[in-house]
Amino acid sequence: MSYEINTENAPAAIGPYVQGVDLGSMVITSGQIPVNPKTGEVPEDIAAQTRQSLANVKAILEKAGLSAANIVKTTVFVKDLNDFATVNATYEEFFKQHNAPFPARSCVEVARLPKDVKIEIEAIAVRK
Repeated sequence: MSYEINTENAPAAIGPYVQGVDLGSMVITSGQIPVNPKTGEVPEDIAAQTRQSLANVKAILEKAGLSAANIVKTTVFVKDLNDFATVNATYEEFFKQHNAPFPARSCVEVARLPKDVKIEIEAIAVRK
């Protein structure tokens, strides 16, 4: 049995999907774009967009009682792979800041993302 995760601390779904699904032993988030859930604004630069996307993922996990330390896999979608070094540094900073081990990760360049953002991040987390 799965349960829908819904929090005001992450952007509302903009389509027929949920922010995340709690499967009991595992939580899967939908891809999180860098929309500030309080203001609806999207930061301009890729580092700020990366931080906001990760903050949105973290908010969904926290609603399920988990933290960044529970993340075991992420998928990162970027509009421009030339931003990889900046994304990588910001991503590393996030996990270090939260004393979390680095998860497995895929990073792919895509042609376009919702709302023309530069990044989208989804995660899989497990209860330990």
